Amino acid sequence: MKKTIAILLVLALTLGLAAACTAQNPVTPDQPAEPDANADKAAADAVAALIDAIYVQERTEETDAQCAAAKAAWDALTDAQKELVEGEDADPDYFGRDTGDASLDDPRNADGIGENELLVVSFGTSFNDSRALDIGGIEAALEKAYPDWSVRRAFTAQIIINHIQARDGEKIDNMDQALERAVANGVKNLVVQPTHLMHGAEYDELKAAVDAYADKFESVKIAQPLLGEVGADATVINSDKEAVAKAVVADTLEGTGYETLEEAEADGVAFVLMGHGTSHTAKVTYSQMQTMMNELGYKNVFIGTVEGEPEETACENVIDAVHAAGYTRVYLRPLMVVAGDHANNDMADMDDPESWFSMFDASGYFAPIIAEISGLGNIPAIQALYVAHAGAVINAD
Repeated sequence: MKKTIAILLVLALTLGLAAACTAQNPVTPDQPAEPDANADKAAADAVAALIDAIYVQERTEETDAQCAAAKAAWDALTDAQKELVEGEDADPDYFGRDTGDASLDDPRNADGIGENELLVVSFGTSFNDSRALDIGGIEAALEKAYPDWSVRRAFTAQIIINHIQARDGEKIDNMDQALERAVANGVKNLVVQPTHLMHGAEYDELKAAVDAYADKFESVKIAQPLLGEVGADATVINSDKEAVAKAVVADTLEGTGYETLEEAEADGVAFVLMGHGTSHTAKVTYSQMQTMMNELGYKNVFIGTVEGEPEETACENVIDAVHAAGYTRVYLRPLMVVAGDHANNDMADMDDPESWFSMFDASGYFAPIIAEISGLGNIPAIQALYVAHAGAVINAD
């Protein structure tokens, strides 16, 4: 009932705006209606408000209806009106940007799970191609490695879940929904595999959510994130960080025309890997990854972060470091599991003066600058590391 009411309200609003436009510019057989700027802006603002209403981290009983209402209102706009959509978080790209075919992605939200579930938890991304390739690639690798376990998906970002549902009609479980599904299906043994990079804030929230359901299962185990344990300071490295460093460098070199980092270095090429960054104590992980690169002899590989935490990973500091080392050509690549919003916008957007591409270009030190939009999740060696992490807890006594 709530969903029907919400949709009817939106349709009524849209029809009302259309009627207002016609009334202000009546149509005669010899005179077509002229656009009404005020009516167009009012229609766009109404849609922006509906988008802002679902750009939230909390799911409620009204969320499904709100997602449907926002899409219905967007579809009722003219192309000109869509360009005017602007709100606190809303813009024309929310529904209008082409990020790939959502039908190629598997939300892995089926019932009939059985007694053993392997729940793969990701922050999530609304970029369809990356979701299917990066997150889906990890899930498929886990499914192949552990056929006796039902692989299911959960995202921790409700904002992203709502975006995908509203735009593409694909429903992905949040943590509570996924855990409730497991309980309802009679799961006895639950293994949770985070796709997160580190033991940061997202991992802490994941653990708290799982702990709240711990008494619902006979056994609950949480596997390591990609880079393993954090460690005390920037000098602490481990085999997980080594494996990731080698995997991402090898994958980045492929297709560049260079067989080794030494060949690239001789040509003045630096590789800059952009992570997210965090104020969490786990931010030292990025410094440890730079230590790992240095210890492996990867002199022309630099670690940066969007958030600039830790401080040495801020874009301007990375630019200075690359320039001081004498490199004149730069390859940018995300140090992120998925190549989503940060990779496409914060790193590679040539029209945004605050993107890494633009800031490196504006420095005047480097040419050419090449941005590779590719997540870690589609690298087989990275997928194998997640498989190993899950296996460590599945096979533990």
